[in-house]
Amino acid sequence: MSKDKGRIEDSAAFAEQAAEQTMEAVHAAMANYFGWLRKMQSATPFGESNLNKTLLKYAEQNVDAAFRFAQKLGQAKTWQEVIEIQNEFTNTQLNAFGDQAKDLGAAYTEIAGGIDKTRFPKPTD
Repeated sequence: MSKDKGRIEDSAAFAEQAAEQTMEAVHAAMANYFGWLRKMQSATPFGESNLNKTLLKYAEQNVDAAFRFAQKLGQAKTWQEVIEIQNEFTNTQLNAFGDQAKDLGAAYTEIAGGIDKTRFPKPTD
């Protein structure tokens, strides 16, 4: 029986180590992706605009929140904990999306106003 217990503990430790390594690799890949995204952002017509900066900031925040959520789920020991973690994540993200929509709307309006003025100037009297 003690041999079986040792195997189970070894398997659990191996699984935990594999999960940590996977998360580290995913974080590194996402860092590379966001580095690439920043470079590509400067090539867009809106370059260093507030809209592009805001989009990138929120993309990073949302991906990070998803990773934290996955890590917490991986540490849950009971279904009750899973439900609590899920509810917390859902509520947090819904609030965040509302705030993000307001900020993105404001940034878009700022750009749209700038385009309107530069491409279609008002006629002078």
